[in-house]
Amino acid sequence: MDERLKKRIIAFYVGGVMNTLLGLYMVIEGEKFLAPDTVRWLTIVFFVFAAVDFYFPHALRKKWQADQAGRQAPGSNDPAQPS
Repeated sequence: MDERLKKRIIAFYVGGVMNTLLGLYMVIEGEKFLAPDTVRWLTIVFFVFAAVDFYFPHALRKKWQADQAGRQAPGSNDPAQPS
């Protein structure tokens, strides 16, 4: 796998962990200094971003595997190559 892709996947996982921790912090400590409605919305936003951050590495890896399978398949129809 390409090093740039590995770094991007790791960055998404780190972002997902950070968003999860921030969401948990909002759940545990948020109501001490923010209104309950604001805490609820911030928690939802952090958890949605965490879910996206954990989904993107899966999608990137799946796309990379599909690209690799397409390159290895004999007689594949690659639109970049002239017929």
